[in-house]
Amino acid sequence: MYNENVKEGCLKVIIIRHGKVDFQWHKRCTSMEFDNACAEYDLAPLEEKMEASFIRCRNIYISTLPRTRETAKMLFPDKQYRECALLNEVPLRAWIDTKMRMPLWIWNVMGRVQWAINSKRQQEGRNSTKVRATEFVRLLDEEKRDAVVITHGFYMHTMLKAFESAGFRVRKTRVHYKNGEYVLAEKEF
Repeated sequence: MYNENVKEGCLKVIIIRHGKVDFQWHKRCTSMEFDNACAEYDLAPLEEKMEASFIRCRNIYISTLPRTRETAKMLFPDKQYRECALLNEVPLRAWIDTKMRMPLWIWNVMGRVQWAINSKRQQEGRNSTKVRATEFVRLLDEEKRDAVVITHGFYMHTMLKAFESAGFRVRKTRVHYKNGEYVLAEKEF
């Protein structure tokens, strides 16, 4: 289905969400417990094995978070990977400091609302994420080599918009990307 040899005048990029993480989130937590859980999640191993025998590519990018490297090792065990912090997940932290235990969904939703409005409370706002995604797409566009990119679910939305803004046709877009799911971005040049 996918071959590492670039057809003359066509650049193809497969963007894959990392494998499922073996981590159990608490249903309710304080702000400190939420921040600690986010840090633990970033270091947790993957839950299951993955395969991608239909993908043939030597130009493989991963984020600096362990779950993308572990995914790459499963999908492409004999390949080299190019680690790039531009692909890291959008960091998330508690939206307020409190000892009150609140449902996990509130922590997630409110933290992402703060991201969307570029709140200083979050480590990175929407504007910074857009800049990061645009820079990575520019790097791939200039390189003109087919690539596989292993990244993160929330960040994928911003990255796919950056691909579209750079003239790529993006296929298989969704509201939510399952672990191991991929999207194809193509650009004629």
